[in-house]
Amino acid sequence: MRESAYEAARNSIKKEAETIFELLDYLDRETFERAAELICAAPRIVTSGCGNSGIAAKKFAHCLCCIEKSAIFMPTGEAVHGGMGFLKTGDALILVSRGGKTAELLPMAEIARKKGAFVITITENAASPLAKGSDVVLLLKNIEESDPTGLMATSSFMAPAALFDAILSALIVETGYSGDRFGLIHPGGAVGEMLSTDKEKNHAEKL
Repeated sequence: MRESAYEAARNSIKKEAETIFELLDYLDRETFERAAELICAAPRIVTSGCGNSGIAAKKFAHCLCCIEKSAIFMPTGEAVHGGMGFLKTGDALILVSRGGKTAELLPMAEIARKKGAFVITITENAASPLAKGSDVVLLLKNIEESDPTGLMATSSFMAPAALFDAILSALIVETGYSGDRFGLIHPGGAVGEMLSTDKEKNHAEKL
């Protein structure tokens, strides 16, 4: 590997780490808490986005299920062909769009508003159509992609993913969600094995 290629790899890690760390400097506590409260109270949650934003949104929906919140990721195509019937009054729609103008997401936001569901948007553009039509806007700032072209969704993927993880952590504390409960729904893989072993060990210690 050329030295310049390895340096590009190191620079990518550095830029992405800086992007996530900078969230601490500009994240608005009141807005963050409002978003977390709406998600916590929502009976059902839909997440959506296109491209890499959609991947971050899909991962968050899965994480919400892991703490027993009823959440799904909805592809935009399914959303405008009846899928938005899933949302009811008081539910939450979470959208991720860097520019806040993603055409496929605009109808979803409109439908959610008409049905009485809350709209939460993660974007860099506070003046965008999605931001203006949202109940809560979690703003991302000064994101510089980490790849040499500056065009790939690298840092701009990590920022919303980190923000979603932060919301997840807050919800775990707010709801008192425990590892014991997680063990019930996650019996598979190394995590399931670890939780099962810990449970058996604790049971043995009580005997």
